[in-house]
Amino acid sequence: MSSTSSTSPKYNFDVVKYFAVMAVVWGIVGMSVGVLIAAQLVWPELNFDSPYLTFSRIRPLHTNAVIFAFGGCALFATSYYVVQRTCQTGLFSDRLAWFTFWGWQVIILAAAITLPLGYTTSKEYAELEWPIDILIAVVWIAYAIVFFGTIVKRKTSHIYVANWFYGGFILTVAVLHIGNSMAIPVNMMKSYSIYSGAVDAMMQWWYGHNAVGFFLTAGFLGMMYYFVPKQAERPVYSYRLSVVHFWALVSLYIWAGPHHLHYTALPDWTQSLGMVMSVILFVPSWGGMINGIMTLSGAWHKLRTDPILRFLIVSLSFYGMSTFEGPMMAIKSVNALSHYTDWTVGHVHSGALGWVAMVSIGSLYHLIPKVFGKEQMYSTKLINTHFWLATIGVVLYIVAMWISGVMEGMMWRMVNEDGTLMYSFVEIVEKKMPYNILRWIGGCFVVTGMLTMLYNVVKTIKSDKRADATNNLAAQPA
Repeated sequence: MSSTSSTSPKYNFDVVKYFAVMAVVWGIVGMSVGVLIAAQLVWPELNFDSPYLTFSRIRPLHTNAVIFAFGGCALFATSYYVVQRTCQTGLFSDRLAWFTFWGWQVIILAAAITLPLGYTTSKEYAELEWPIDILIAVVWIAYAIVFFGTIVKRKTSHIYVANWFYGGFILTVAVLHIGNSMAIPVNMMKSYSIYSGAVDAMMQWWYGHNAVGFFLTAGFLGMMYYFVPKQAERPVYSYRLSVVHFWALVSLYIWAGPHHLHYTALPDWTQSLGMVMSVILFVPSWGGMINGIMTLSGAWHKLRTDPILRFLIVSLSFYGMSTFEGPMMAIKSVNALSHYTDWTVGHVHSGALGWVAMVSIGSLYHLIPKVFGKEQMYSTKLINTHFWLATIGVVLYIVAMWISGVMEGMMWRMVNEDGTLMYSFVEIVEKKMPYNILRWIGGCFVVTGMLTMLYNVVKTIKSDKRADATNNLAAQPA
């Protein structure tokens, strides 16, 4: 299709631009709060004697900012970009797309205000109170209408596999959020869950683990299946495997939540079911990782010179590592050691920083110059610098937490001859101190990398180096 063709689809990349830039901004904010709370574990006085800056209030701010602000904006940006490019048509509704952008930013700001003030449901990853929950549901339904409406009006007969992952993530997150957020309001900023006891715990971790499974996995696999082949300039290694990966993942992941509730009041059969499904989940996860990495067949040499591709491929390595570690930690005997320790924190961040953040960063580096009509990012050297800052930061972080967590678990299991604990809580905290410092240093590396990215993005947007007319996005096949 030539660039002068009157049939060239008219894409809405303006909303993609806004989401992409805000993903970088919120990434810096969320990760900086993470660095602050990591520092508070070493130097508690850094809460400045303010109730609004205590660990208990800003820790949920950190998780919500990195998952829903940074990760959410990256998912909105890439899904709107990919669905238009692969369906060769513009978005179903530009007005609704803009509503999702501004609505999502309002939700993020509401979270940033209410969580430090202490308004919380106390549910992991679902701390926001009922008025904000309703707004999330409204924005998310609008998102689904825009995404699926675009697929319906597509100009191609085929629905590319990345859109299957994005679609699965959008539908499942809607069901999870609405189901888990059912509550009875007491006043404007206080409500009680309609579920109680073990049922409430089960609903929470059905939501909580599938927020990981669909928001932080399926959605970002949509990114992987589009941006890895595009950056490598190679087709997906096995399209059949990608379809098997999708159906196996969505069929199995939804059952894995009970592994968060081992040795609790939850029925034993439910715990065992969560464990078994978690272990089986290892197979499709590694199938997807292998599919992504093997897409580089015949293009391995590009890793020497292309730091964007390096981000994408290293993210897949972390995806493989964390989806091996997760099923192992779901086994009851392993969980007895790992639960309530820093090992869990290390596992979460190998997935969040190693997989989610790196695949997002690589995808944004690919996407941003294209939607802004630039030839390329302002500085490849800065992307390379960012890659090494991110990689070193993540490795420092997770290795520190692995060592600290295993040590912590072992210390809790040691008893004196009379059956009393050999180590007190304070003694264990003291032993963990060097690893908490290392965790904080790793976080500083990661945030420095994100600041480098913001500088690179701003310089790219301001750059005069525009893409050739022959490289016009509307003129290219998806």
